[in-house]
Amino acid sequence: MNPVRNPFAPGAGTRPPELSGRVGLLEETSVAIGRAKLRRPVKSMIVVGLRGVGKTVLLNEFDHMARDAGCRTILIEAHEVKPLPDLLVPPLRQLLLEFDRLGTLSEAVKRGLRVLKSFMGSVRLKYGEAEIALEIDPEVGAADSGDLEIDLPAVFQAVGQAAIDRGQTVVLLIDELQYLKQREMSALIMALHRINQDRLPILMFGAGLPQVLALAGKSKSYAERLFDFPRVGSLSDADAADAIRKPIEAEGERITPAALSALIAQTQGYPFYLQEWGYQAWQVARESPIDVADIEAATAVSIRRLDESFFRVRFDRLTPREKDYVRAMASLPGSGPYRSGDVADALGLPVRTVGPIRNNLIAKGMIYAPAYGDTAFTVPLFELFLRRVMS
Repeated sequence: MNPVRNPFAPGAGTRPPELSGRVGLLEETSVAIGRAKLRRPVKSMIVVGLRGVGKTVLLNEFDHMARDAGCRTILIEAHEVKPLPDLLVPPLRQLLLEFDRLGTLSEAVKRGLRVLKSFMGSVRLKYGEAEIALEIDPEVGAADSGDLEIDLPAVFQAVGQAAIDRGQTVVLLIDELQYLKQREMSALIMALHRINQDRLPILMFGAGLPQVLALAGKSKSYAERLFDFPRVGSLSDADAADAIRKPIEAEGERITPAALSALIAQTQGYPFYLQEWGYQAWQVARESPIDVADIEAATAVSIRRLDESFFRVRFDRLTPREKDYVRAMASLPGSGPYRSGDVADALGLPVRTVGPIRNNLIAKGMIYAPAYGDTAFTVPLFELFLRRVMS
């Protein structure tokens, strides 16, 4: 079949041709944006799920929805080593400067810029090699204590007041939230709490691996009252079938029911894998309909590609001891979760000895703890990769 017309999009955060199985979540998002614009009480949202389930795709979709609704959006990605203020200040600066250019002189916007300047001084922020320039005097006594839990709420409050003055709603979107330090998550939660109390038009959508739930809970006990935490995972068989069949039929081609079932079985309904298998099945099929033999050929290509890139990149980031730990996990039967004690036994070491390794792997986003004493991979089917390279 014509490779130019291949509808599938296996990539990091690339929107699939059919956003299947997420209609309810998109409807909730639309309502939240609408309520934020009216300054009605609304919870922010953190989408939680494993790698490859489409969290970033959803966050990008929320961004489009917010902009289509007339909101100003800030989209950032948390980083393992870059502090939260370094990520937030440049887009907040740009936002406030845009507010400043919208119309007549606004004291609320000017104050927002002064508060941001104070915050920049308190965190000694630099962007690249040069300090970010903001030609305005700081607001003395506001957001300048050096305590992020005090200063960030003051910044959000000033930005929210500036947004009201300009008739704007601000939607903040943060991907990879699990990389925030606990102090940063606590400050972010406190800032959103202040926004909710003052009914200011700022709404946050976030996305993160399952450990973000524990991070939020440890940071502030009232996090569950500020956020909804929808979980996203593999698609149902019906939704997975739609994700494959509809794009193929939209191009005037077909896939047999048996081939569709085989593809879903291989991918276990995980959205990223559905796109990878769908793409490869289209590439190897000589003619329509795509059949079981095409899925078998696509499986060989897909597994090789995943082993060489998606899986290998994550494995190569690990230290030798961390590699030993995940190999020990994969040596246990099943797909997890695995008991931490069983992993330690497989390594021939006491649990307390391997605890720091486990913590490092959680910090790197490789594993998470679905329950006390349990350990599971954040990348679906990763244990199969490890068993392949171990054999």
